[in-house]
Amino acid sequence: MKIKIMMGQMEIIPGHPDINTATILKMMDEARHAQVDLVILPEMCISGYLLGDTWEQPAFLRDCESYGQDVIKASQGLTVLFGNVGIDWGKKGDDGRVRKYNGFFVAQNGKLLGEENFPYPFRIKTLQPNYRQFDDERHFYSLRKLAQEYSKAPAELLEPVYLNLKGQNLALGCMLCEDGWSEDFYALKPMATLAEKKPLDMFINISCSPFTLGKNEKRNRIFSRLAKQSGVPIIYVNNVGIQNNGKTIYTFDGSSTAYDKNGTVIYHCAEPFKQSSEIFELNLTSETFRGVTEQVPANQEAGYIYQSLKYGIEKFSSSIGLKKVVIGISGGIDSALNAALYANALGPENLLLVNMPSKYNSQTTKNLARHLAENLNCLYTVIPIQESVDYTLSQLESTPIINPNSGQTNYLRISSFMAENIQARDRSARILAAVAAAFGGGFSCNANKTETTVGYSTLYGDQAGFLAATADLWKYQVYELANYLNHQVYRREVIPQGIIDIVPSAELSFEQAVDEGKGDPIIYSYHDYLFRSFVQWWDKATPEDILTWYAEGILEEKLGCEAGRINKVFPAASEFISDLERWWKQFTGMGVAKRIQAPPILALSPRAFGFDHREAQNGVYFTKGYLQLKEELMRL
Repeated sequence: MKIKIMMGQMEIIPGHPDINTATILKMMDEARHAQVDLVILPEMCISGYLLGDTWEQPAFLRDCESYGQDVIKASQGLTVLFGNVGIDWGKKGDDGRVRKYNGFFVAQNGKLLGEENFPYPFRIKTLQPNYRQFDDERHFYSLRKLAQEYSKAPAELLEPVYLNLKGQNLALGCMLCEDGWSEDFYALKPMATLAEKKPLDMFINISCSPFTLGKNEKRNRIFSRLAKQSGVPIIYVNNVGIQNNGKTIYTFDGSSTAYDKNGTVIYHCAEPFKQSSEIFELNLTSETFRGVTEQVPANQEAGYIYQSLKYGIEKFSSSIGLKKVVIGISGGIDSALNAALYANALGPENLLLVNMPSKYNSQTTKNLARHLAENLNCLYTVIPIQESVDYTLSQLESTPIINPNSGQTNYLRISSFMAENIQARDRSARILAAVAAAFGGGFSCNANKTETTVGYSTLYGDQAGFLAATADLWKYQVYELANYLNHQVYRREVIPQGIIDIVPSAELSFEQAVDEGKGDPIIYSYHDYLFRSFVQWWDKATPEDILTWYAEGILEEKLGCEAGRINKVFPAASEFISDLERWWKQFTGMGVAKRIQAPPILALSPRAFGFDHREAQNGVYFTKGYLQLKEELMRL
């Protein structure tokens, strides 16, 4: 038996069920015209998924329900599988509000299927993620909770949806996103359990799964193994677009994929980050769909980082109505990378690059900034800050501070460190904010993840902006992407090689003179990997772990940095410990306060700052084990 299937890899606009339903109906018309038997659409494709507490608005829920009915009514001559919020207006959720489910709906000829063997005319998500950016338990009632309410085991409620296609009765295992990711985290494994319980013709997994580097490879391993173990083909349909939780912005690459019952990838949406209606035939009586093995591209390399960043910049700027962007360019790598990305995403005519030199900026970096603007063909201006910085310093130090009770007068004294921050704030809070307003746009934050981790930035200064597009890139990834843009995207040297070669420096004092090889205090070839262990590892490292591995001589192996690097940088244990404590204090101290106030970040990694990496301002803490080991090493 052959079934003609459409994978509707649609762009979901979160919080706009009207727009999403219009897209769905258009895809359904296309499917009807192509005589498609089964239309499969993503999870929460009507409502959107990452909506914050919009889920607490009954009027919005009624809209989602109403638009869902429009899709059901339009299913004449079709079988349509789609995701939407499922609502039981007569029951309460754990939050005391109306009960909501993450629902999987199957509509055929104007009616919903599946109520004969389940409490609702839709299936509901069994496993609800509550890690990283996910907060499902806050809003939705899971199948596990529903089973408990019925005094049953969850497996008892796992049932196929039965339907008739071309005179044949089929059993579909209808699963939602996380239900296919049970391998590592959950005792209950819904897909495997259902396959063991009832004979199935195919699994359908509809997802709203954000892009993360490496996720495609992991999902393909998991879903391939599931298909092979169960002997049931799997169709995975994901969406494209962007969604956010306020502090972190996620891109969705789609990557919808079909697996035969042997676990072989036999069809996939070849172009990531693109809405598409992919139509193919499934022959349920054969071993594979087409007898051809498809190779799904890896998504670890710089090319995928570039695609995700470009897509995120385009979509986020459009979603907030921003067409023009001002970028402060210093002649350094971070601002150069951002300028090249924004020029490629929004067009060079929509960018204004601003160089804001002080007396500490070298002619070298000023020339490189100009060269960058010429290569990108962007608007460019130079606005020096020394005069305004000098005025601010003079004004602060010459203005009396009066005690009204005693009449005593004192004066503020500005340290060199304070003066550095005044320069950074003058550039962002004064110049870039004003220039952006006059230009009719916003200004970018050019941060990278290494500096964001330890708060190596100025609050209301270089940390400000409407979007931190590259703040989920470690410094080594910044350089990799800069080279990729030159060689693969622009195919010419738009980012001058001098910017790539020059020592990274904030140029805020003579101690950071790039022409003398002086730069940032961060040793990126080591600290990139150290900081990554603090933030990105599933079981996050602490100074106790780092010092233990250092004492055992296996730290470089654990972190993944260059062998022998640590002893070159820190000849003595005391120097290593001093450096470790310096950055841990920054990471868990002032760095937290800065990150809380940082612009939204485009997520790429398995753990991005913002709502993905949740943190509280609890102050610096060193464990008992760390303090004991430190004492032993210092004695030695």
